[in-house]
Amino acid sequence: MKHSFHKSLKWSTGIAVITLVLAAIFSVASTLLLSGVSWGMGMVIVLIIVLIGVIFDIIGVASTAANEVPFHAMASEKVPGARHAILITRNADRVANFCNDVIGDISGIISGTASAAVIVELTMNLGHGEGTVFEHTISILFTGVIAALTVGGKAFGKSYAIHHATIIIFQVGRLIYFFEEKLKIKLFDTSSNRGKRRN
Repeated sequence: MKHSFHKSLKWSTGIAVITLVLAAIFSVASTLLLSGVSWGMGMVIVLIIVLIGVIFDIIGVASTAANEVPFHAMASEKVPGARHAILITRNADRVANFCNDVIGDISGIISGTASAAVIVELTMNLGHGEGTVFEHTISILFTGVIAALTVGGKAFGKSYAIHHATIIIFQVGRLIYFFEEKLKIKLFDTSSNRGKRRN
């Protein structure tokens, strides 16, 4: 019990630090991308941020719903990505925490901040000042659209992830395999399959 508590505390502390770093990186990157671009391009950037959140939400849900058994058959035949898929399913709680809570929440916050910048740019370009009725109207409409796309996208993504969990995690495993084997970027320790096997 005590070991489990310390393990959870260590993970929570680590993920908090990772969140802090990633939030700072996302914030700086979005600010740089939005700096000097038109409101139209700004809208595209906001939509991309929303899409990133939806994609990671799909991965997080799929990791908890995927069936581990087919990956063992693939791994025995040395199919690229199978061992990584096993690791993802065995660490589903951490994968879901990172994808849904860390990346998902950061994307939501950054998309909101980016939306505000786009609204100001659009308002100024149309000859209206800040704090006007026009700006408030645009703000309400744009915020509503982004919220609808985010919630609707995640709702669709969750349903899709549950019904196609195994194939989604296999494709993610293949992507991680590519990063590790081709680009030499270590993301997982595949020397030992940690965690309990899920049936």
